[in-house]
Amino acid sequence: MFKKIMALVAVGVLATACGGGGETTAEGGAPASSGGGDSTITMGFAQVGAESGWRTANTKSVQESAKAAGIDLKFSDAQQKQENQIKAIRSYIQQKVDIIAFSPVVESGWDTVLQEAKAANIPVILTDRAVDSPDKTLYKTFLGSDFVEEGKKAGQWLVEQYASETGDVNIVELQGTTGSAPANDRKSGFAEVIGADPKFKVIASQSGDFTRAKGKEVMDAFLKAHPDIDVLYAHNDDMGLGAIEAIEGAGKVPGKDIKIITVDAVKDGMQALADGKINYIVECSPLLGPQLMDLAKKVLAGETVPDRVVTEETTFTQEQAKQALPTRQY
Repeated sequence: MFKKIMALVAVGVLATACGGGGETTAEGGAPASSGGGDSTITMGFAQVGAESGWRTANTKSVQESAKAAGIDLKFSDAQQKQENQIKAIRSYIQQKVDIIAFSPVVESGWDTVLQEAKAANIPVILTDRAVDSPDKTLYKTFLGSDFVEEGKKAGQWLVEQYASETGDVNIVELQGTTGSAPANDRKSGFAEVIGADPKFKVIASQSGDFTRAKGKEVMDAFLKAHPDIDVLYAHNDDMGLGAIEAIEGAGKVPGKDIKIITVDAVKDGMQALADGKINYIVECSPLLGPQLMDLAKKVLAGETVPDRVVTEETTFTQEQAKQALPTRQY
């Protein structure tokens, strides 16, 4: 267990403050002292699941980065269930890990368990997804993408592509997991941009749970109910790839008969973009591991970290995807 040396005695003795004060035990006792013991940081990480290629790459990044940073990682897969994540976080509190990080399945319902972590003096870092708690002291920082901006980028491309169109543009939307931050924000950012022109009409919008199988299932239903779809906006590549199967199964040509916009830029999605089956992808990088480990070390060393750390990302057209694919890491 990582020990923070708190002795304030002779010159040359290391002093570390965490969050402006010394670490205490879960019972509120005295600060822990290393006593020359093990200095390894232990991190408990509660992952959403393995619902997509993006999430698999994210998990790999966290695990490999922890190993490279010399951090003992305790990992759990919540299988997209909030109750599993809460159970894992409580387990980490009982194990007295040094720091907890997690990607919330949904935005709401975290205050109680985060209060428990705070009472145990275990700092928390949010990764990839945010929570909607008004109490910002329940976590140290949030590392991840700007999902609203991703939705705006998707909408801006669409507006530019159909600038000269005079008739209605019928759009169907495959949303991510209901209640999750990326689903909420990618929807609102997209709606904000296209809402300025009444010709853009979202004729159907439903969750595909960020999975390829569900994306295909929902797109099948969309195609049966709406024969006049012009555009598909999918909140991630996997749902878009599932939708491509449904579109082809219906005898239509993805990328031509129905324009497709997705978010993520994982290899499978980028290949579909290079092949012309997807028309535009907004990047959302899953490689958060190195930044997460750096933030964890800074938090535990008592350093000030930003409340929000935004990852830098781009967008891809077909030609850009062709150029990027040979060196794509995920």
